Amino acid sequence: MSGARGTLRIYLGAAPGVGKTFAMLGEGHRRAERGTDVVVGFVETHGRPHTAEAIADLEVIPRRIINYRGSDFTEMDVDAILARHPKVALVDELAHTNVPGSRNEKRWQDVEELLTSGIIVLSTVNIQHLESLNDVVEKITGVPQRETIPDSVVRAADQVDVVDLSPEALRRRMAHGNIYGPDKVDAALGHYFRIGNLTALRELALLWVADKVDDALQHYRHEHQIAETWETRERVLVALTGGPEGETLIRRAARIAARSGADLLALHVAPSDGLTGANPAMLAAQRLLVESLGGTYHQVVGDDISATLIAFAHAENVTQLVLGASRRSRLGALLNGAGIGSNTTRMSGDLDVHTVMHDQAGRRHTGPSMPRGLTRRRRLAGAALGAVLLPLLTIVLANTRSSFNLSSDLLGYLVGVVAVALVGGLYSAVATAVVSSLLINYYFTPPLYKWTIAEHNNIVAIVAFVIVATTVSLVVELAARRTSQAARASAESETLATLAGSVLRGQTGVPALLEQVRETFQLTSVALLEREVTAAGTEQGWTVVASVGTEPCQTPADADTEVPVGERFALAARGRPMAASDLRILGAFAAQAVTAVEQQRLTAAAEAARPLEEADRMRTALLNAVSHDLRTPLASAKAAVTGLRSTDVAWTDTERAELLATADESLDRLHRLVDNLLDMSRIQAGALSIRRQPVALHETVPIALDSLGPAARDIELDIPDDLPEVETDPALLERVIANLAANALRYSPAGIPPRVSASTHADSVELRIADRGPGIPESHRERMFTPFQRLGDTDNTTGVGLGLALSRGLMEALGHELTPEETPGGGLTMVLAMKISAAVDDDGLAPSVEPRMSPAVRRQ
Repeated sequence: MSGARGTLRIYLGAAPGVGKTFAMLGEGHRRAERGTDVVVGFVETHGRPHTAEAIADLEVIPRRIINYRGSDFTEMDVDAILARHPKVALVDELAHTNVPGSRNEKRWQDVEELLTSGIIVLSTVNIQHLESLNDVVEKITGVPQRETIPDSVVRAADQVDVVDLSPEALRRRMAHGNIYGPDKVDAALGHYFRIGNLTALRELALLWVADKVDDALQHYRHEHQIAETWETRERVLVALTGGPEGETLIRRAARIAARSGADLLALHVAPSDGLTGANPAMLAAQRLLVESLGGTYHQVVGDDISATLIAFAHAENVTQLVLGASRRSRLGALLNGAGIGSNTTRMSGDLDVHTVMHDQAGRRHTGPSMPRGLTRRRRLAGAALGAVLLPLLTIVLANTRSSFNLSSDLLGYLVGVVAVALVGGLYSAVATAVVSSLLINYYFTPPLYKWTIAEHNNIVAIVAFVIVATTVSLVVELAARRTSQAARASAESETLATLAGSVLRGQTGVPALLEQVRETFQLTSVALLEREVTAAGTEQGWTVVASVGTEPCQTPADADTEVPVGERFALAARGRPMAASDLRILGAFAAQAVTAVEQQRLTAAAEAARPLEEADRMRTALLNAVSHDLRTPLASAKAAVTGLRSTDVAWTDTERAELLATADESLDRLHRLVDNLLDMSRIQAGALSIRRQPVALHETVPIALDSLGPAARDIELDIPDDLPEVETDPALLERVIANLAANALRYSPAGIPPRVSASTHADSVELRIADRGPGIPESHRERMFTPFQRLGDTDNTTGVGLGLALSRGLMEALGHELTPEETPGGGLTMVLAMKISAAVDDDGLAPSVEPRMSPAVRRQ
C-alpha cells in the first residue's frame, strides 16, 4: 500500500442530469489512455444509455451484494477495491447512504478509506446534498433531501469541478429522454425541474464553489506572505470604536456591500493595556447588528489603531474601508495631532476609504474611552512649546523693558508656563518655570546680564513665580490623572453594568462570560478550573470546567493571572500579566462564572429529577385510575355476566339481551381505556411504532368516525375530495380523530352535532373538529392535555382523562400539531395541522401511491 494519501476530485452539479457522471467517466478514459491504472468502483447509470456507453472498456469492480429485510441490494465493494489497489478509482454519488450491513454508513466514508490507502478518487455530488444547503434547497424545490454529506468533506477535496448547464439546456435534455424515462418526464419538468428551481440551484452551486475558491486564494496568499490587496472580490470593512455612531456606520457599510455584492466585515481595535475603553453593551449590540446583516465581527489588539486597521484589511484582502468622522473637537485635534481617520487614509495605499458623517462628529467624547493621562505626544508638544515660547517672550519683553516693570515680566512668563502646563503637563511646565526664572534673573533683574540679584524683593518675586508655576503644573497633571482614573472607573462600571444586565436577562452561560472576559481584557485564553475532590475529601488535580481562546490553561500554575474563587474554583487567564487594578473586575467575572456553573448543575439535577417526579405522578394517577375508573366498567361487566349465570332468576329474552349489551359496552369501554393507557406509556417511553405514508383525509376521516358507532352519524362532514394528501400514519391518525370526535360528541348540546372540516393553509392541511359545547377558558386550554385531567369534571364514568393527552402525544409523535381554538359563537375547536405529503425520490419525482379503500368499498 502507498504511504502517501490519495487525492480527491469532485464533480459538483446543480441538479441531476447536468453530466457529472459523464464528465467523471471522460476524465477516467483520458487517464487510462495515458497509461494510468483506472477502475470503476461504482457508477450508477440510472438507465441512461449514454452513461452506460461511456463506461466502455474501463475495468469495473464487481459490486457487493447485501441482503436486507429479505431483499438483495448492491453496494460498492470497498474490500475488493483495496485489494485491487488501482491508481485511480471512479466512485459515483458521494453522498449516498449505504444499505445497513455495509462496511460504512456513508459512501464518503468508503472513499475516505480509499484515499487513506493512497488511491486517487474521482467522485460526483449534487449541490442539494450538501448539509449546509439542505434546508435552503427544500425551501426552493419543496423536496426534502434524505441523503446529505458534510460540507467539510467536499471542501477538503483537492479539486472541485463545477459541471454547469443552463436550465433551458437541462430541460431540453430532460425532454429528449436523456435523463428519465418518458413516463417521468412530464412530472419532472412540472415539479423539480422548473426553470426557477434550476436557476436557484445553479446560483447556489456557483456561490458555494466561489467560497471554496476564495478560501484557497486566502490560503495561497498566507503561504506566500502576500500583503497587498488582490481585488478578486469586493470586501467592505467597517471600523467600530464602541461609540454611539457604530450603528450608523454599520448600516452604511452594509449598503455599500450590498450594492456590489461584497462581504461585510466589522473590526474593533482594542488597546493592549487593561480594559478596552469601549462600551461593552454598545459593542455587543453592534456585533449582533453586523451578524444580522450577514457580516462577520472581529476584535484585535493594537495600540496603533490606524496601523492595525490597515494590517487587518490587507490580511483579509479588504477593498473598501468605512470610517466614522472624528468625534474630537478642533482643540482636541490640535493638542493630539492628526486623528485616526487622517492617519488611516494616509496609510491606506490602494484601499478605498469612506469617511461617514454622523451625529457624534465633532463632539467631545465623554465615555470610557477618554485619554488615560497625558500621552507622550502631548508631553513632547509641551516641551517644544516651551522651547519656542521662552525665547520669543524674552525677545519681546527685553525690547519693551522701558514700558514694563519686573511684575509685568513675571506675569508674562507665568502665562507662558501655564500654557506649557496645559499642553505638556508637570515635567514640561517645571522645566519651563526653572528656565524662565533664570532668564528673568539674567535679563530683567538688576544687575542686568548677570546671574546675581541685588534686591531682595526680586528674589521673593522669582521664588513666588516658581512656586505658582509648579503649582499650576501639578494641578494640570493631577487633572489628567483624575481623568484617567475616571475613564477607567467608567469603563469598569460599564462592564459591570453589562454583566449585571446579562445576569438579570439570564444570558450568563459560562462560555459567554469567559469570552466577555477575554475580549474585555484582550487575553489569549481564559479558563475556569475546578479542583477535583474525592469522596473522602482528598484534593486531587484540576479539571477545566469551561474555556475560550487558544491553548487554555490546565492548572492555575500555567496562567499569567490567576483569580481564586472559593476553595474549589479558579479563573486562569493567559496572554499577559494583569494589573492589580484589573483584578477587582476580573474577580467579579470569576464569581459570576462560578455562580453560572452552579446554576447549570442545579438545573441539570432538577431536569434529571423531573422525569422521576413525572413518572411518580403518572404512577399515582394510574393507580387512582385503575382503582376507580377501570374498576367501574369491569364491575358492570362482572355484574352482568354474574346475573346471566345465576340460576335463581328466570331472565326474559329482553332482559338477557340488555345484560349482554351492558357487558359488551362495559368491556368495549374497558378495552379503549387499556389501549389508551398502553399507547400513552409507549409515547412516553419513545417506543411508539410509526409507519408514515401519503394519506387522503376524505378517506381517513369517515373510517375514524365509523369506529364511534351510531353516535357519529350526525357529525357534519366537509372534507373536499381534492385536498392534498398528508404524510402520516393512517392508523394513528384515525385514533386521534376518533378521540377528538368522541370528546366533541360528549360535550355537544342536543340537536347541535359537531362539525369536521378540512382545508389547506400554506404548506399544511388543517382538519378542524368543532363543537358548540361550553368550551374551555383560554387559561385552561393547555391543562386539558395533561394525562388524568378532566378540569374539574366529576363524571368518573367518562374515562380516565387520557383522550386529549393521548391525541396530542400521537400528533407530536407524527410530527404534526394539535391546538385548541374557540369555536365562533361558543364551543371548542380542535385544529390538526399536518404537512402536505412530500414523498419524493432523490430526483424530485413523487412515487405512485396505492389509494386506500373508501368506507363504502370496505363495507361491500
